[in-house]
Amino acid sequence: MNIELLKDIVDYGIIGLLGVMSFMTFWFWIERILFFKGVNVNNFETKEELELVLTNNVNIISTFGSNAPYIGLLGTVFGIIITFYAMGQSDALDAKMIMTSLALALKATAMGLIVAIPAIVFYNHLARKIEVVLAHWDMKEKAKHAN
Repeated sequence: MNIELLKDIVDYGIIGLLGVMSFMTFWFWIERILFFKGVNVNNFETKEELELVLTNNVNIISTFGSNAPYIGLLGTVFGIIITFYAMGQSDALDAKMIMTSLALALKATAMGLIVAIPAIVFYNHLARKIEVVLAHWDMKEKAKHAN
């Protein structure tokens, strides 16, 4: 197999996967924000029912945030392996080619972090919103039992 083709497959595969994860993270965050705007705790009979509805899709954001750096690192490792393989197949060592290949391999890790950092921020933002809505449930229940 051609080394350039293998490099392109790894590059576009990892960056593409991280791009999809980034899009889905943003999509689910926006979906949850819009959902929270219309939540009325009075429409739920139990706290568990409310909690199930509130936490829908939030775990996906957390999963993407925690795994994106690993996927980026995997792309970097594959890029370094391909670079070493190309160096081993070459008769002459070209420092420019080696440094360029290693620098390009590191972009996968950078992309993984670019996906992970906002995902964790989005997750924490939603976790706080969930806590607030559940606190409103508790206050409603306390007021109902006080009367």
